[in-house]
Amino acid sequence: MSQTLEAQHRVPDRMAGLRLDQAAAELFADLSRERLKAWIKSGALTLDGQPARPKDKVYGGEALALAAELEDDTRFEPEDIPLAVVYEDAEVLVIVKPPGLVVHPAAGNPDGTLLNALLHHDPQLAAIPRAGIVHRLDKDTSGLMVVARTLTAQTALVEQLQARSVSREYDAVVVGVMTAGGTVDAPIGRHPRDRKRQAVNASGKPAVTHYRVVERFRAHTHVRCRLETGRTHQIRVHLAHARYPLIGDPVYGGRLKLPAGAGETLKEILREFPRQALHARKLVFVHPTSGERMAFRAPLPDDLLMLLDYLREDHETMR
Repeated sequence: MSQTLEAQHRVPDRMAGLRLDQAAAELFADLSRERLKAWIKSGALTLDGQPARPKDKVYGGEALALAAELEDDTRFEPEDIPLAVVYEDAEVLVIVKPPGLVVHPAAGNPDGTLLNALLHHDPQLAAIPRAGIVHRLDKDTSGLMVVARTLTAQTALVEQLQARSVSREYDAVVVGVMTAGGTVDAPIGRHPRDRKRQAVNASGKPAVTHYRVVERFRAHTHVRCRLETGRTHQIRVHLAHARYPLIGDPVYGGRLKLPAGAGETLKEILREFPRQALHARKLVFVHPTSGERMAFRAPLPDDLLMLLDYLREDHETMR
């Protein structure tokens, strides 16, 4: 069984000078670059109503129109992986992703992912690009995600994400004592030497993170972050750039710092904490069909609660 995927976008002026395939990859962010390139070549994705080549330049203001037949995606197998579902209806599914679960199959993680779990939960998601996944969390970040169950819902949710009308709030525990909250407004792109990392980069894409202090400890801070944009590793990169890296972050955390005079238990917890201390706590979006404002909250998982308890105990003991 196939479905017709129809979507339209107008190229914003800021994309002037980009190749068509580059602009399409950003505007149709829920679809793979290779699939989009193939549709451009086949004429399923048109530029101002005309066939074009992937390398053709855009200048801003053009209309991109997609009308493509989608076959069921049978590349990935359903797997019986437990899902913490907090809400579902015919259009959307909201889940709490545990730490350690990869969102989408890739090199090194061909299975055992959220996508495989979603296909088991709802086999009809095989007909939706990426099984309805419209945004991601890093493997070791826990928390809320919304998944589309129809093509209409997927298009609407992607448009909300691009319009920055989806509200996403995170809890993080960082190294260092913040005196106040603030905003990091710094573009993010690939690291110039390490392609697996992201970095604040003048040639990167705009990225804005707002943060505020929830609780201070002797050498750490519990902060709450709100995203305006959704770049890869955004909170991790921005807070490290501000010199407040996340506890347990193996990529951006830097050298381990232990508070002077800390007890052995806290030292061991800080040495062995198995992931970046980051949790997607709140998610707000507009329902794709009803127009209702949907808001969800996920309490802190046990590992972060334990970490905060020990930091709080250390703070009180050493006062």
